[in-house]
Amino acid sequence: MASACSLLSEEQFLCSICLDVFTEPVSTPCGHNFCKACITKCWDNNGKCECPMCKKTFVNRPDLFVNTFISEMAAQFRKSVDVKAASSSIQQQKPVKPVEVPCDFCPGTKLKALKSCLVCLTSYCETHLEPHQRVAALKRHKLIDPVENLEDRMCKKHDKMLELFCRTDQLCVCVMCTEHKTHDTVPLEEEYKEMKAQLEKKKSEVQKMIQERQEKVEEMKASVQLNKKDTDEELAKTAEVFTALVASIQRQQAELMEVIEERQRAAEKQAEGFIKELEEEITELQRTSSELERLSLTEDQLQLLQSFPSVSSSPRTKNWSGISVRTHLCVETVRRAVLQLEETTTKEMKTLLQHIEKTKEDLQKLPEDVRLKRIQQLYAVDVTLDPNTAHPYLVLSEDGKHVRCGNTRQDLPDNPERFDHCINVLGKEGFSSGRFYFEVQVKGDDWDVGVARKSINRKGNISYSPMNGYWVMWLRDGNNYKALDDPRVPLSLSQKPEKVGVFVDYEEGLVSFYDVEAETLIYSFSGCSFTEQIYPFFCPGLNKAAPLIITPVKHTQ
Repeated sequence: MASACSLLSEEQFLCSICLDVFTEPVSTPCGHNFCKACITKCWDNNGKCECPMCKKTFVNRPDLFVNTFISEMAAQFRKSVDVKAASSSIQQQKPVKPVEVPCDFCPGTKLKALKSCLVCLTSYCETHLEPHQRVAALKRHKLIDPVENLEDRMCKKHDKMLELFCRTDQLCVCVMCTEHKTHDTVPLEEEYKEMKAQLEKKKSEVQKMIQERQEKVEEMKASVQLNKKDTDEELAKTAEVFTALVASIQRQQAELMEVIEERQRAAEKQAEGFIKELEEEITELQRTSSELERLSLTEDQLQLLQSFPSVSSSPRTKNWSGISVRTHLCVETVRRAVLQLEETTTKEMKTLLQHIEKTKEDLQKLPEDVRLKRIQQLYAVDVTLDPNTAHPYLVLSEDGKHVRCGNTRQDLPDNPERFDHCINVLGKEGFSSGRFYFEVQVKGDDWDVGVARKSINRKGNISYSPMNGYWVMWLRDGNNYKALDDPRVPLSLSQKPEKVGVFVDYEEGLVSFYDVEAETLIYSFSGCSFTEQIYPFFCPGLNKAAPLIITPVKHTQ
């Protein structure tokens, strides 16, 4: 029997349905042989009895009996193939590990599957895969890296291979899934290639994002170091300035005290001289008084007449009424000292301001995200809405932080500050110097945000432009962003900002808009000329648009 098997072709022992060695082979009336289970399943699924080889149709389903002769020859052939394969390679294979896919044909200890067949829906080890690598009909089967649960690759409804991908429903389907016939379907392999390409593209994008963020981390670390260096220099220079200022004050104080003490010593010396003269005059006057007292008591007429002329003459004395020892120099000395101190302070403060100006220039050199954090930290202001400027259709919250467009016009006085045609509102707080920054939540599809000068036209139609006193950006129809410069500038944003930060540097003539979440600059108006107060400006969308919300500025160190 073994020699007979060796004389026959290998394909003669294979079922044309499963393309494997016969198991319980049966013969149809037309003379073709199949595995009993294969032909039975085929007839059950198709609903009619047709030979898969010659397509002959049988009116009545034939009775099938196992062909014992073919069965014995197939068993001998299977045994000879298994023995031969096992003797050559079984020693080189290892039992399957728990995490690996086992071979479905190995009896007893399962070996690791090398491939899975999508036609046979079976996984094979190296030994049992051999027929798929040798037999011509089996070579046409599609082999993939071993996977578990091959039945998941079959259509649950039609028991057919999932060969198509429905792009409409994003599902894998078989050729029998007629409900997807009108959909956009493509072969799995085509969709696989496209998704593989998208996957590679996505991988590249993610790697690029990782690289960009790693570079941003290094950039931020460098910025922190640079900032620390700048801070140390600033602290040192500030300490130097105030040390000089304190030294100057102490020096002026010492000089002032010395002058006052010198004047006091001079006054004391002068007073000593005056007191000595006064004491001498007092002594002389006391002597004259005694002589007059003595003459007044004498009865000698001749003596009185002879002595009185010399005694009656006034002694030599000064007129002390206009003489004092006050210096009259204290106030003048202090005034001069204070003036000198003011001059020194002004000089030192000028040096400090020059350093601050240098710090301002350095702010523009910082990376955008670091610059925004610095702006948030140093220049955030509290902004509230001014109801006296709000268009009658606008509804303001009690705290003055929310504004939306209502459905009815409110009965409000038409004061000069109020907008009467465009649905605008200004902030209460105006700024005429320095820097200020505020943030606005902008989740709607239509809005205007920016700043405006105090003298803007508020009546009738308004054209936003710097020439007319408006520095504004807007959104229209959910994706049309513009900076309303001269001329207007379309803005291409990679993502839709949900919160916009507005920064104004009055002296520099700069108005900048930031995407707060992305920490990126959207647009800057530069070279602006501010000559009066500047107010925050807001315009929410019409009707049911999301409100504009002035939010607290959150910043990190």
